[in-house]
Amino acid sequence: MDKNKKSFAAKKPAEPAKSAPTVKIGEFAFGKENYRLMLIGLFFITIGFLLMIGGGSDDPKVFNYELFSFRRITLAPILILAGYVIEIFAIMKKPKD
Repeated sequence: MDKNKKSFAAKKPAEPAKSAPTVKIGEFAFGKENYRLMLIGLFFITIGFLLMIGGGSDDPKVFNYELFSFRRITLAPILILAGYVIEIFAIMKKPKD
């Protein structure tokens, strides 16, 4: 037998495969902080959509320039986007054990 060839008996035993973390029945998927962040994100989104309401005119022949206010064009979309970012962060954040 060659010295370069090793026998099968000399091989190290295979390490056991690491299993996925177990989920206990009855546990929530997210932690308390995740749900709190989700509610904050939902609040931001709701406030953003509420700020967009209005600005129309009762008479279709009259144009209302209030439609293009800072609140509707800038502030509301920023709040909505911030709410969605908070929601994504809340979903992706690992809960503390």
